[in-house]
Amino acid sequence: MPGEFEYIAWLRSQTPADPRVLIGPGDDCAAISPPTRALLVTTDMLMDGTDFVLSEVGPRRAGRKAMAVNLSDIAAMAGTPTAAVVSVALPRGKEPLPAELYLGLREVADAFGVALVGGDTNSWNGPLVISVTALGEATARGPVRRNGARPGDWLFVTGPLGGSILGHHLDFTPRVREALLLHEAVKLRAMLDISDGLAADLNHICEESACGAVLVAEAIPISDTAQLLGCTSGKTPLQHALGDGEDFELVFAVSPQDGEKLLREPPIPGLAKIGECVESGLWLKERGVSTPLAPTGWVHSL
Repeated sequence: MPGEFEYIAWLRSQTPADPRVLIGPGDDCAAISPPTRALLVTTDMLMDGTDFVLSEVGPRRAGRKAMAVNLSDIAAMAGTPTAAVVSVALPRGKEPLPAELYLGLREVADAFGVALVGGDTNSWNGPLVISVTALGEATARGPVRRNGARPGDWLFVTGPLGGSILGHHLDFTPRVREALLLHEAVKLRAMLDISDGLAADLNHICEESACGAVLVAEAIPISDTAQLLGCTSGKTPLQHALGDGEDFELVFAVSPQDGEKLLREPPIPGLAKIGECVESGLWLKERGVSTPLAPTGWVHSL
């Protein structure tokens, strides 16, 4: 593996100029032009053995996921991603890893016009750790938060759910463009990206909005991989769709009037109405019968 300064020099040679970046990699800090609207900031740390298995997926896909999960957070607030800084702890003795990791990060960053403006690089005897901090800009309508849903609102998702462990969690496309089109078409009252699982993440909206929700089982779009997993996992495809996590689709609430507009004139393909907000509780309605729904999904142990 090259030394730190050789690696930094290589990174700088691979990083194109960007008019928004006043000072790029090479100084103690980067400098970027300030946004005209609210600045969005998010960060996620991914670790070999928890978020991916490096020996199975390779550094390029690991880097791709590390950037994509952060841009998904920007999408969850209907913002435009603009720049990112990346810090990595590289395992010693793996020669092609730094270059391939960078190319994976760049693959997603370039697809969304995100400038890589700096970060930090270290090596150690442990597994690969990648921490990305992404910056974005809110639209003129402002960032969409989790706390605006109200009883009577309709709930939608942007695509099929479940079975992400079979590869989708590494290769998904952040729903940045979809969020912007939705934000332009209607007033999004609450939204987040589905990282921990539909039931768990919808529960976050309910907690922040002080309301409840009813999901209609037959209306939830289930991915082909969830159907496949259901043949061998001991769980139904619906259970996979409700709790697998790392789908990175968007779940959001709108007024009934805006919900009707989305169904009549969908600004993006794949939209599905999956339920409604209610006064309290989390419920699953299946064949017309409502039962309590546990907010199952991924839970980070501390």
